[in-house]
Amino acid sequence: MFKRALWQGLVAGAAGGVVMTLGEKIEQAVTGRPDSHVPGRVLARVTGLPERDGRQPLPVNWVMHFGQAALLGVLRSVMAQAGVRGPAASAKFTVVRVTNDQILENATGVGAPPATWPRAELLVDLLHKTVYGFATGLVADALAARDGLGPGQRQAAAHPGRRTDAGPLPREDAHTR
Repeated sequence: MFKRALWQGLVAGAAGGVVMTLGEKIEQAVTGRPDSHVPGRVLARVTGLPERDGRQPLPVNWVMHFGQAALLGVLRSVMAQAGVRGPAASAKFTVVRVTNDQILENATGVGAPPATWPRAELLVDLLHKTVYGFATGLVADALAARDGLGPGQRQAAAHPGRRTDAGPLPREDAHTR
């Protein structure tokens, strides 16, 4: 399961990153908002690379932007492989994406807590991260569905309805191929 989740997650996360970036470019064309160089600055601080004032080198920015998207996609794929799929799973994953950004940005001193941001900036960021979360989820869920039901889904099918007396699946039935 974890081998499949790795490659499927990298694909799903990269796809989500592309969809998010396309949405950002459309939004920027409409609003005139400039490119963010926060990803590049975070990567520079995490790795010790030289940091520039203002704009960061585009390759550094894109490595962090798409690398983070792809790597986080692995977590969404693990969710899908386990049977945690659908819009509710994508909403939960979106919170993880926002949290990951905030940890990295705040720990490096590049960003500030979202509660201190102008509301318009916060809404734009949440919109784009939501697009990423749901696009990544669609791809991860579709790839996992090719492998059949996840253990959680099999457990739910064995005990339909909301029940307090449902025990776990037998160990041999819990693992996927």
